[in-house]
Amino acid sequence: MPIRQDNTDSNNGSEGTGAVSLMDLFRSDIYWNCRKEGQTSTGPRGRLENFLGQSGNNICADCGSPDPKWVSISLGVFICIKCSGVHRSLGVHISKVLSVKLDEWTDEQVDTLTGLGGNTGANMKYEAFIPDYIRKPRPDSSIEDRSDYIRRKYEMHQFFNSDVEMSCPFPYQGLPSPPGQGGPSSSQPSILLEKRHYEKQTTSHRLYGLGQAFRNSWRKKDPEHKAPKKSSSSAGMIEFVGLIKVNVVKGTNLAVRDVMTSDPYVLLALGQQSVKTRVIKNNLNPVWNERLMLSIPEQIPPLRVIVYDKDTFSTDDFMGEAEIDIQPLVSAAIAHENSTLNEPKQLGKWEASKENTLVKDSIITLTDGKVIQEVSIKLQNVERGVLEIMLECVPLSQ
Repeated sequence: MPIRQDNTDSNNGSEGTGAVSLMDLFRSDIYWNCRKEGQTSTGPRGRLENFLGQSGNNICADCGSPDPKWVSISLGVFICIKCSGVHRSLGVHISKVLSVKLDEWTDEQVDTLTGLGGNTGANMKYEAFIPDYIRKPRPDSSIEDRSDYIRRKYEMHQFFNSDVEMSCPFPYQGLPSPPGQGGPSSSQPSILLEKRHYEKQTTSHRLYGLGQAFRNSWRKKDPEHKAPKKSSSSAGMIEFVGLIKVNVVKGTNLAVRDVMTSDPYVLLALGQQSVKTRVIKNNLNPVWNERLMLSIPEQIPPLRVIVYDKDTFSTDDFMGEAEIDIQPLVSAAIAHENSTLNEPKQLGKWEASKENTLVKDSIITLTDGKVIQEVSIKLQNVERGVLEIMLECVPLSQ
C-alpha cells in the first residue's frame, strides 16, 4: 500500500537518528485506529463502559462480585448475573435489568444511569442502615441469601435512607436544609450530624419497620393475597441457566376488539417473570420489532405469549395466546456454548403439524455465533391471528 511504502521510505531516510516525523505518524494505521477508538468511546456504549470502570461500579452492588455485566437502570446499580436473576423476579416496576454487552444503549439511558450516581450513590440510599444481624451477600452466597437480602434492600426498603436524593450523582448535594437552619452551605454538615444521630438511635430501625408493617398491613388481612406473595418471593430463589432474548416481530390478521380494529400489545411470561411490548394503536397487523429479555430458570417452563387489546377505561381485552417449548433451543445453546463452530448451521427443527400451532417449520440455527430460532405461530382461544417472533438463547457465561 502507498502508506506503508511512504513509511518505509521515511524510515530509511532517517536511519541512524530513530526520528519519526509527524507526517509519518499522521499517515500510520496507529494514528487512525486511536482516533477511531476515541470517537467510539464518546458513544453510549463507550460512556457506559467508562462509567462501569469508575470506583464502586466495577463490583456488584449487592454481593461484591467483580466485573458486573448487568445494570438495573431503574435503581442505578451494576450487578452480577446471579443477582440480576433476583432483580428480574422483583418485576420491572421495581428493577428493570439491562445487559451492558447484549442490549443496545441510548444516550438518554446512560444519562439516567449516571444521574443516579452508580453503585456508591445507590448504596448510600438503600444500605444506609443495615442492622448488625443482617449480612450482605458475598460472591459465593447462595441464591436464597441473595434473594432475601435484595428483597429487603429494594422491595421492603428495610435499610432505606429517604433523605438521600437519587436524581444527581452526588447524593448529599442539593438537599433541603432542616427547618431553622441556614442556606445551602450548612446543609451538608447538618446531614452528617443527622447521620451520626441516626447511628446512635438503634430504635430507628424498629420504628421504620413498624411504619412499613402498618402501611402493608392490609395485605395480611386478606388470605387470598398470601399465596401469590409467597410465590413471588420464591421466584428469586430459582437458579438460572441462561437468558432468552425475544424479538416480537409482528402480528398478522389479529382479532378485532374495538369497533373495527384493536390496540394490541404482547405479554411474555416465563415462570414468575413477565414483560410486555408497547401498545400499537388501531392496527390489526402491528409491527413491533421489539426485543425483550427474560431469565431462564433451571426447571425450564414453556414461554407463554399472550396478546391483549389495550383499553383505557376497562380491563384489557384478550386477543389470543400461545405456548412455545424453549427446551430444544436451550439445549442447542448449551451444546454450542463450548463449541468453536461459527459458520451458519442448522441445529434443530420443530416441524409444523396438526398437533401443534406452528404456521411453518421452526428452525434452530447458528448464525453469526448466535443460537436463534424463528417461530411463526397461530394464536389459540381466539378466532384468528398469527404472531411472528425470534428467539435467542444466551448462556450465563456470556
